[in-house]
Order: sequence, then C-alpha cells, then structure tokens
Amino acid sequence: MDRLDHVLDTARPLLQRVDEVLSRTGAPADHGLWAELRRVRLLPGDAARAVAALRPAAFADAAEGLRADARACVRVADSLPPPEEWTGEAADAYEDVRRRAAAHLGGGDESLDERLEATADLAQALTEWMTQTRAELAGALAGVLDSGQAVTLSGGGAAVPPADAEVLAAADVAVHILRTVADNYDYATDLLHGSAELAEPTPM
Repeated sequence: MDRLDHVLDTARPLLQRVDEVLSRTGAPADHGLWAELRRVRLLPGDAARAVAALRPAAFADAAEGLRADARACVRVADSLPPPEEWTGEAADAYEDVRRRAAAHLGGGDESLDERLEATADLAQALTEWMTQTRAELAGALAGVLDSGQAVTLSGGGAAVPPADAEVLAAADVAVHILRTVADNYDYATDLLHGSAELAEPTPM
C-alpha cells in the first residue's frame, strides 16, 4: 500500500458526500466544475477510485520481461548459422532467408528487438506516470481533507436538499480532485499517441 491507499480510505466519506451533493444539485452554472467534468466524465469518487486501481508494479514487471525478450531476439539472430561450405542455389536461398530473419530479429530500427525495447520504454514511462498520478492524487486528497470545504461538508450531515454552502464546497472539492486527475491523464494520452507506431506490424 502507498500513500494514496491510506488517504483514500480516510477520504471516502468526504468523496461520497461530494458525489451525493453534486448528483442532487449540480453546481453553479459558472463554476469551473463543469469544465473538469467534461474532461474526466466521472464524479470525484469514481475518478479517485480509477486512479487507485492503477498498478505501477505490473507495468514495471512487463518492462523487465520485454527487455529480456529483446535480448533473446539478438541472441537468436546472432546464433543463426551461415551456410559456410554449403554452396549452390539452395545455400544461396538459405542465406537470403537467414539474413532477412536475422535482420528482422535484431537488425536496426524496425527489428523486433528494437520494437520490444521501445515497448519496454513505454511500459516504463507508464509505470512512472502511474506512480506520479497516484502520488499527486494522494496530495490533492490530503489537501481537501484539511480544507474549510471539508468542514462545511462534514457539518451538513445528509441534508436534503443540500445547503448552498455545501453545494459550493462540494463543487470546489470536486474541481481540485478532477483537475489533478485530468491533467495527469492528459499526459498519459499524449504518451500513448506518441507511441502509436508500436501498434503497426513489423515488416519482414
């Protein structure tokens, strides 16, 4: 467990109240909440739980495995035996296939080992992004737990309809949480778009 797991457990009642208030009454029309809701398309509680579900360790393990596979491709490419004393058309055909197979496995920018390394780099970048996103959300939650808005929301009980002060407090808390999530997810989107070529098939 990291800091987010601990803070989220403490923040759960506050997030539940924020979600309840916003679901019942929305927010003032000119409040910044609406812009953040369009970016995230989740209420704060669901957004926080989505970040809490990120597991950086799984991607770190994947990166290590991909780098091991890349090294294995290079070893296989280096181990393909040349025809040596074998001559003739069959030997020439074999040598052509051997060279193409070796190049495909470990022969440059489009080779399989390079693509595996690039995929490992992406997995490592995603690991770092998840770790940072979890840490920043933990900080955001800790901040709102210590805020005047949290005091307002905890003092209102479960009033129906919520008082105006509660509505504004819930909207302010939501903006802080959703903006943290949205900014971090924007970075992840850019990261994935920048790696889109990894989804393309490798030439052989």
